[in-house]
Amino acid sequence: MFYSRTVPEAAEEAVRLHPSIRRFQTKPTKDEQRKTSPVKPTSSARANHPLDPTGTLVSFGSTNVLIVLFCLLPDLRLSLCPPMLEPQSRSQPPDAEPAINHGGWQWAVAAGWVGLIWYTVVVAVCMLGYLQLKPRKSSSASASNAPHVTAIRPVKGLEPHLYECLASTFRQDYPRDKLTVCFCVSSRSDPAYPILQKLVSDFSQFDVRLYVEDDDPLLQPGHVPAYDLGPNPKIRNMSRAYREAKGDIVWIIDCNAWVGRGVCGRMVDKLCGTGADSTKRYKFVHHLPVAVDMTGTAGLKEEQEALLEAHTNRNDSRDSSETTMVMDHGAGMLATGGGRLEELFLSSSHAKMYTAINTVLIAPCIVGKSNMFRRSHLDYLTAPSPADPHRRNAGIDYFSDNICEDHLIGDLLWRKQVRGEKEQGERWGKHALVFGDLAFQPVANMSVQAYVARRVRWLRVRKFTVVLATLVEPGTESILCSCYGAWGVTTALAQYLGEQGYAIAEALSTWTAFWGFFCLSIVTWILIDWTVYIMLHSGKTVELDEDTPSFARPPRGVTRRPFRAWFTAWLGREMLAFPIWLWAVYGGVTVIWRDRQFRVGLDMKVREIGGDSLAVKGTSSSRSSSSSSKARRD
Repeated sequence: MFYSRTVPEAAEEAVRLHPSIRRFQTKPTKDEQRKTSPVKPTSSARANHPLDPTGTLVSFGSTNVLIVLFCLLPDLRLSLCPPMLEPQSRSQPPDAEPAINHGGWQWAVAAGWVGLIWYTVVVAVCMLGYLQLKPRKSSSASASNAPHVTAIRPVKGLEPHLYECLASTFRQDYPRDKLTVCFCVSSRSDPAYPILQKLVSDFSQFDVRLYVEDDDPLLQPGHVPAYDLGPNPKIRNMSRAYREAKGDIVWIIDCNAWVGRGVCGRMVDKLCGTGADSTKRYKFVHHLPVAVDMTGTAGLKEEQEALLEAHTNRNDSRDSSETTMVMDHGAGMLATGGGRLEELFLSSSHAKMYTAINTVLIAPCIVGKSNMFRRSHLDYLTAPSPADPHRRNAGIDYFSDNICEDHLIGDLLWRKQVRGEKEQGERWGKHALVFGDLAFQPVANMSVQAYVARRVRWLRVRKFTVVLATLVEPGTESILCSCYGAWGVTTALAQYLGEQGYAIAEALSTWTAFWGFFCLSIVTWILIDWTVYIMLHSGKTVELDEDTPSFARPPRGVTRRPFRAWFTAWLGREMLAFPIWLWAVYGGVTVIWRDRQFRVGLDMKVREIGGDSLAVKGTSSSRSSSSSSKARRD
């Protein structure tokens, strides 16, 4: 039994399994003989050499455990022992080949190179996303020939600062006669309906329309022929507004997003290539989202009470899927801490990756808070086939079987050529992020459970739309990525330096070096995320006026949150990242969205659970677009 072997016997077994090691052996000195005796290691030796080549020091507990591993896996021993990486040993002949190269590259060293390369790529992407640009004045804001824009705002339930978010669409620095605003709601019983009526009254001088899904003639039970629209509640909400949109440009912006007054003009400039720094036209433009936790702020409770009083049924005035309207400011961290986690996530890890990917444009990366594209392009790419028995209107209805419609719309425009490209040979840019402009999302009283549920929903949808990106996502987070880097430095890099004759290789191949690199990486990560957070919440890119709400204004102090409060949220977010990913990927395929439960299939379509009237019917042709690129985060 391996468990009963002594250290010398283990060494003999390793030599027997690898005879080539014998030529590196020399007669041991007395000091070396003392080292090979099974004595209890000192604390300092254990700290500096957790994997001693004699097999006597154990960093994880029992000596017998390490002996068993070394006997069973001699290659592992050769790969992990720190002193093996030093330059030519005095006990080795000058022409001897290092033992590390016996049998080719060991798996640990190969994994080290993979980890080191991955760490370098992730750090480079994060640094690229570290930049933020100041927005310029829109050239379309006062132009008489500005194109017409139809802004579609789907609404579901009450959200913090709902009135301000929706009113920001009317306050755009854009020709009033070239802007149509469409509010979409599922029914008149929705608690947000009175707010929409007030907005229509307050901004009656604008071209504003209020669409109710229940009144859509195309979706009525008696409509002939019956229109087979999928279960996606957001698409069903917006379907009529899209069909009746004025002009060619459509701007879909979520109800809980606030934008500055120059945003629409700059989006049009980027889309049409008319801006001062624009060089070409794009098929799709969008914004970086930023969340601001408003829990406990002055005026929030009064606003919520006023919104609730506008609706007769207070019991139905909660949006359990996104933000829970709880009036108890004395609730604990678990009941209200989700907003801080959401704020932290969108202002650090997500912001860096989102900006970097949309800078290099290697793949579509879309959130869906604020997107602009042309109806003519989308209708051309989604035109129904005459042979399809379940024909739907071209446009957004094409994606009503999917729950990640914004990503799929962007992905389709990214992958496919529009009519001008295909028939006239025109050159169009795929996607463009409007740098500097932000889509602010105020959140309040969001529980940690609600935050976790939101992240799980994102990931469960993504794991079928972009499998590869979802699988590697944990490796982009600070903790696991730093482990990758530390492993690469202490195995692959240390081995390489040892082969080059550098004495530092021995020091790099210890657990002390591993944890030292890990801690240095984490500290650097924290500092970068902290500065990214400060920049995004500085308010420097917001065009301030009397209508700018508090969550979009610059903070009164140096930062919106003190470092201690920010770090607490950062640590909580990082610690939850991997468990959330694990549960989302392996814990099931169901998601709850807008108070309804769906099952996500391998074909990226959703089937509503318990909704027979909206059940998805099988079709011979897939209505979903495949993707191997970066997924959305909505």
